[in-house]
Amino acid sequence: MTWRIDLKRHRVLEVTEGREETSADALWEKLSLQQRQSVQAVAVDMWPAYVNASRKAAPQSAVVHDKFHIVKHLNEAVDKIRRQENRELQKEGNPELKGTRWLWLTDPRNMSLEQERDFRSLKWSHLKVARAWALKEIFPQLWTYRYEGSARKFFGSWFGWASRCRLKPMVEAAHRLKRHLENILSYLKHPITNAVTEGFNSVIQQIKSDARGFRNFMHYRTRILFFCGKLDLYPVSPIH
Repeated sequence: MTWRIDLKRHRVLEVTEGREETSADALWEKLSLQQRQSVQAVAVDMWPAYVNASRKAAPQSAVVHDKFHIVKHLNEAVDKIRRQENRELQKEGNPELKGTRWLWLTDPRNMSLEQERDFRSLKWSHLKVARAWALKEIFPQLWTYRYEGSARKFFGSWFGWASRCRLKPMVEAAHRLKRHLENILSYLKHPITNAVTEGFNSVIQQIKSDARGFRNFMHYRTRILFFCGKLDLYPVSPIH
């Protein structure tokens, strides 16, 4: 499923079925030519279908890769490395990584004092996942820079470290980010994200769960727009 969000008013504007390029095209077609020409920037993940559709419909707009999805990709790389290393350690009878998944993926600021104490020895250890975690934690510094040149220099240093870390999932993630670097750096000029979309995602999943699923997509779409579209449902007063 693909949907378009009004970032200013925090509302769902339209929903289409599927994640294909045609699904994204259908969303853009709901806008007039004048509206499409007024778009300055579009926040999307790195899914090619969304990027291609945006470039066709609003070629003048900047494509901004959502930073929360970027962190998600880095988290997935960290978790792959943790799982691989945990299997290796378990074979040796070492339970050091057992039950630690949450610690590697959560924001350290959300940890209790006990969790922070347990994690301190892990993150400074010789573990492979500790190196991957450090790479993941350092990357968001990119979005703190005001000037593109400084951000590029930072990325170059980070990429050099990541590409030489000999941790395959992290190396692959680093190369993926390098391929999309221009759209990642667009955030410096257009600081928009899909954070609102992520919030709606949980609401939409709850709508689906409460209905025990939908056989008809249009019914699903109607329910989403009803609850998430901030529609004006007051009746229009007749004119006398």
